[in-house]
Amino acid sequence: MSYKIAFSDIDGTLLNADREPSPALKKEVKRLAASNIPFILISSRMPQAMTWIQDDLGITGLPLVCYNGGLVIVDGEVVHSQEIPIIFLATIRKINEKLGLSVQLFHGEEWYVEEMDHYARREENNTRVKPQMRGNRETALDWADRPVSAHKIMVMGDPAGIDEMVARLEKITDGDYLHLYRSKDDYLEIASKEISKLTGISKVLEHKYPDLTLADCVAFGDNYNDIEMLEGVGLGVAVANARAEVLEVANITAGAAKEDGVALALKEFMK
Repeated sequence: MSYKIAFSDIDGTLLNADREPSPALKKEVKRLAASNIPFILISSRMPQAMTWIQDDLGITGLPLVCYNGGLVIVDGEVVHSQEIPIIFLATIRKINEKLGLSVQLFHGEEWYVEEMDHYARREENNTRVKPQMRGNRETALDWADRPVSAHKIMVMGDPAGIDEMVARLEKITDGDYLHLYRSKDDYLEIASKEISKLTGISKVLEHKYPDLTLADCVAFGDNYNDIEMLEGVGLGVAVANARAEVLEVANITAGAAKEDGVALALKEFMK
């Protein structure tokens, strides 16, 4: 089949060992652009942490699917926004009083941390975005007045503490309201249950490419939050370093992220 649009996760999937697009990837994305085949970034990242990658790839201005589908931007405008119910900000803060985990709050282009700890510094280095320092209670009060809420909450720290946070939230929500993504043993990403990367793709097609369907799409990923996306598109591609559960559902496996897996797959399957 001739695929007409590509979507790619970023972390663990797209970037090389230096955490940037490789020359081989830039070449393939440029080739796609010459054939009017869009290459869309889809990530749990905030917009500012994605636009510099777009610029580097020469695809500035194309749609962005941010926060695992919680925020979709087309032609510079927000076409879809799904936030976490604000009551859960207080719930997470209460649970964390005894756990002492690093809880970071994201809304649109806003990123708040309570201190520049190891996790905040690591995220700043990885994403090339600098967070703002503010207490989570103050952020929650500010957002309630506006009113907005978090597109994403990141909880980082001791794996046993993360285990406890997940168990408490699952008990409180009974599996409703929240997506809990364990991207690493010490990383928990929280988003609204209403969204996924697949819903984000559907919004991009609806608002920008109405003549295309999910069957026309290729998608690349490596982690749990990519599973629904890879299962739902025409060709789901897992990079070789993906989790076993992701490799199992993918149609094909490409090379590892740090070995130009996405670039090589684009060259082979999007001719």
